[in-house]
Amino acid sequence: MKHLHLLFVALTISSFVVRILLAEFKPAILQGKLFKIAPHVIDTVLLLSGVGLAVSGGWFSGDFAWIINKVVLLVAYVALGVVAMRSTGMKRWIAFAGAVAAFAVIGMVAVTKQGLV
Repeated sequence: MKHLHLLFVALTISSFVVRILLAEFKPAILQGKLFKIAPHVIDTVLLLSGVGLAVSGGWFSGDFAWIINKVVLLVAYVALGVVAMRSTGMKRWIAFAGAVAAFAVIGMVAVTKQGLV
């Protein structure tokens, strides 16, 4: 389960970067069926494998503030990602940087299993 989750972590961030670059330089390519469906499939498998890991690891018992931190950061990542995909110019790149930063902090929290507050 962990390897599946890590695979989809890599797929989600790499597909996000590719889609941002395409949105900036070759937006017509994003109209293809693959680019409309694949991100949703990848993110769904990522989320389901994350929930599966949390349940199988018993991480909902005891101190689980780090999981709440990951969920809040996930919402920030998604919101900033949407802004980045729908914006242009400097606004796109600021939102992109924020989304990547949120994703990086999610990874840090996952590794350390320590909440930010």
